[in-house]
Parts: sequence; structure tokens; C-alpha cells
Amino acid sequence: MTGQNENGNLRSARWWAPDDLRSFGHRSRLRQMGYTPEDFLGKPVIAIVDTGSDINPCHQHFRQRVEEVKRGVWQAGGFPLQMPALSLSEPIQKPSSMLYRNLLSMEVEELLRSYPIDGAVLMGGCDKTTPALVMGATSAQIPSVFLPAGPMLRGNAQGKTLASGTSAWRMWADRRAGLIGRAEVDEIEQGIARSAGHCMTMGTASTMTAATEALGLTLPGASSLPAADSRHAQMAALAGRQAVEVVRLGLTPARILTEEAFDNAVTVVAALGGSTNSVIHLIAMARRAGIQLGLERFDELSRRVPTLANLAPSGEYLMEDFFYAGGLRALMARIADLLHLDALTVNGQTIGQQIAGAEVYNDDVIRTLDNPLWPEGGLAVLHGNLAPDGAVIKQTAAAAELLVHTGPAVVFENYDDMAARIDDENLEVGPDSVLVLRQAGPIGGPGMPEWGQLPLPAKLLREGIRDLVRISDARMSGTSYGTCVLHVAPESAAGGPLALVRTGDLITLDVPARRLHLEVSDEELERRRAAWTPPPAHYERGWGKLYSDSTGQANEGCDLTFLQAGPPTPEPAIH
Repeated sequence: MTGQNENGNLRSARWWAPDDLRSFGHRSRLRQMGYTPEDFLGKPVIAIVDTGSDINPCHQHFRQRVEEVKRGVWQAGGFPLQMPALSLSEPIQKPSSMLYRNLLSMEVEELLRSYPIDGAVLMGGCDKTTPALVMGATSAQIPSVFLPAGPMLRGNAQGKTLASGTSAWRMWADRRAGLIGRAEVDEIEQGIARSAGHCMTMGTASTMTAATEALGLTLPGASSLPAADSRHAQMAALAGRQAVEVVRLGLTPARILTEEAFDNAVTVVAALGGSTNSVIHLIAMARRAGIQLGLERFDELSRRVPTLANLAPSGEYLMEDFFYAGGLRALMARIADLLHLDALTVNGQTIGQQIAGAEVYNDDVIRTLDNPLWPEGGLAVLHGNLAPDGAVIKQTAAAAELLVHTGPAVVFENYDDMAARIDDENLEVGPDSVLVLRQAGPIGGPGMPEWGQLPLPAKLLREGIRDLVRISDARMSGTSYGTCVLHVAPESAAGGPLALVRTGDLITLDVPARRLHLEVSDEELERRRAAWTPPPAHYERGWGKLYSDSTGQANEGCDLTFLQAGPPTPEPAIH
């Protein structure tokens, strides 16, 4: 190990090596922290970008993992530096962690660019941290290895296995229907999250770490490892070692994040029945790499990829079961003919080499091609006069009888309106109704919260009804289920057709035909549009205003427009 990239130069040497006053100051400050020149001169400096915090339960094990990553970096001849970054705690942060994804990506980009960093280990897993870290490192073009946080252990209460998110939604519906009481809720509350790690369903966290492995940015098998497994600690040390190696090899994100790599990621998400949130995140990640990934590509690939992962919320099992069944490498081996096997990864091997020899140990958890959970991928992209720029649905988590449906709209102006009226006994709603929520998109939310799994009216729950067609410009938790049409674009706050829907209008959903249609004439819609006025802005200052003024729509990845274009930012001058 030479500690040099393929050109024989280390970026950090610009800070440490010269015989001048500035470098004297840099070196003296490292000595102040107890290091000697032997620790850092001529060695790759590896940033350990740590998104852990005391408010992020998914990353509560990161304190120890940072030390294990450091060990690996030292072993490989590098110099590790922990660099804390904004912690996006999906279960707790409001109004939505999505509001802050782009802020974390900017922080990561500037951290890596403004300091003497040669390579990085990106530590994330809780939903938005994964895309944000990858987006930032891609824009900075710093060689990086992603270390997934890993899923938590299975939940357990009342002798039953519990799935994070998925079991909570079902439990709360039963509570609102009067089927269970406070004591049962307390038991579930204590048993649903039993260890460090992110959601153990195929929610957004597991979907995005799997997609990142499929992109080639993790070591093989990293995304399937449970957080509490001792092999996760070993993977952390290996990631530290590999971060030094990617510097030596000059494996910048640009060499790995190709069109073929993103096709692999979309294909894997489809086979997993992954989260609808992955559409927004992968589009944003691709555009940071200069690749114009669009909704059409998701639908095209999803139509030819069967859903093989029998994982909640679409299926029966959880991530711990998936790991024991062979994990992502085994699933990818099953769909090898649908992948670009020559795509490069951070360990210098191809995807084909990484999945070679992987076996499936449970054919019910990872189905065979002739016995899929669903004949297509989990995601479907819809278009029509209600969604000119597209909408998405997780068809594997929807009620089969509602995939083709026409019904009258019940419109809620915003979340507060919905919360105030959804359980009103006088609400005119029935089994054929289509619930519509607006003012929940990137600008309207603000930050496109996970409100798309609208609660069902209590009076229908008491009748035993457990699903309705629901349409919004919001997102939905990847752990959720139901016939929920999401990401309607353009959003209502931007004047999209969703803003023009009125209670009683008929709406047609036809998932096989990929159609979402408002049964109102063009002339009537134009009359409504002429009378429409935009809602007031949520923010007049700060990050919220910058986000609202600059964010793109869901079909564009919701990234800030000025982060997707323009020449690379120049290296900082060392004065």
C-alpha cells in the first residue's frame, strides 16, 4: 500500500507537505491534537462522515462503529478523521427529514472539499442519510465507501413478530376501530424496536442501502447485515481499509456511478419491492452524477423485473430473515441476467464478481424466478391529466381489487383539514371513495412529508374496511402499505391539476394501464385554473426559504436546481 492514488498525488499533501507558513500552521495544529508527522504525512486522509447523534436511534451504534472504521483505516496505512454531519432522524425530525436531505448533501460536499480529505467512509442508513451522503460525495468527487447502518432486529410483542412501521400502521388502525386498547399499544410500543439499526422492513432505509450496494458503493453484502450482528462491526473495519484502497485506485464516484450502475439499482429496487421513496432519491443521486434518470426508466425496468423478495410491507418476512436467506448478493445472483455485471464497484471488482457464488438458503424469503411474489417490480409509474409529470404507486402493497377503480373524490385541503375531518361521522365517504390530500408536496408540505398513507375514516374501519384509493402529492413511508398514489407532479402548491380537484369529482386509477385520470373536461379544468390562487409561502427566511425557492418537483428528484448543474467547484486555495 503506497498511500497514493494512481497519479501518485494526495490531495491532503497540499495542506501538510509544503515548507511554508500555512502548512507549518496546519501541521502544528495536528501536533496539538497529539499526532506526529508519521501519522499523517504521505498517508491518505480518510474522513469518517458520521451522521449519528443522540436523537437518531437508527444510528445509536455509530460511536462504536466509528472506532472500528478508524481501526481499519490505520491498518491499511491511512489517517482517519471523524467528521460529524447533520443527523436526519426519520422518526423524530419535523416537518420532514426530506426537507433537510439536500442540506446534509451540501454539508457533506463542503466538508469533503474544504478540508484535506483524500477519501471517505460515509456512515448512514436512516432514510434520507443514504442519498444525502452519496449526493454530497458525488458532487465533491471524493473516493468514498458507504457503510450502511444495518437493519434492527425483529420486533416482538404478545408472542408475535412485529415489523417496524408496517405493524404500527396496522395496530393504529385497530386502535381507531376500537379493537385494541392502551395496554396492547404499550406492549407493542416496547417491543417493536429492540436494537440499534434502521427499520427492518423493506422500507426506505433498507431500500436505499440495498440500492447503494447495487450501485457499487458498498462492500459486498454490506446492506443486508443486521446492525446488532458482530459481522457488522467487522464490516466497519473492512470499510475503513477499503477507503484507503479506493484512494490508491483513484475510484472516484464518477468512475462507479454510470448509467449501467443506476439501471442495476433500479432493477434491484424493483426485485425487492422497494420503497416508493427510492424513485425520488435515485433520480437526485443520478443527476448529481450527470445522468438524466427519469420516471420512464423506472417503469420500463419494473415491467420486466419480478418481485422476488417476500419482505414486509409487500410480503411476509423481515430483513433479518433476508440476511439469513442469503441477503442482497443472493437476490442479485437470482436476477443476474437482468443486471449489468461488468459495472465497477468500490472494491475494484465488478458486480458480477461480487455476486459470484452467492446462494439462496430460503426460497420463500427470496423467491425463484418461476415463483415470484409479484410478476412485475413493486413500483409502477402513472400518468394522466391528474399527473402530467407522473405519480408512483407500490402495486405490491395495494389491495388487488383497487388497482383498477373509479370513485368519487373526498378532498382535503391540507393535513390539518384531513386530521380535523377524517373521523367526522358526517363525512360523506364510502368504500368507493377516493381520498385526496393536497398541499403535501416539496413546496406545499413543506418538504414533502410522509402523509401519503392517509388514515382511513374511523367509521369505515369499524365496518372492517382496510383500504381505499388515496391520492396525494406527498410521499409515503416505505414501511407502509395500501392503495396509495404518491408524488403527483406537478404538486398542488405549484398549480398542478391536484389543486383543481373538487369533492365529488370522479377519479379513475388503472395501474395495469399506468393511468391516473380526473373525469372532468378540459374546459372545466381551465375555468377552475383561472380561479386558483397559490397558497402563501411557508418560509420567509433561512434554509426553508432557500429550499422552497430552489427545489425541484418529485419527478426531478426534489434536489436544489443549482446543485444539479454547472462546472465542478474549484479546489480551495491554500493561503
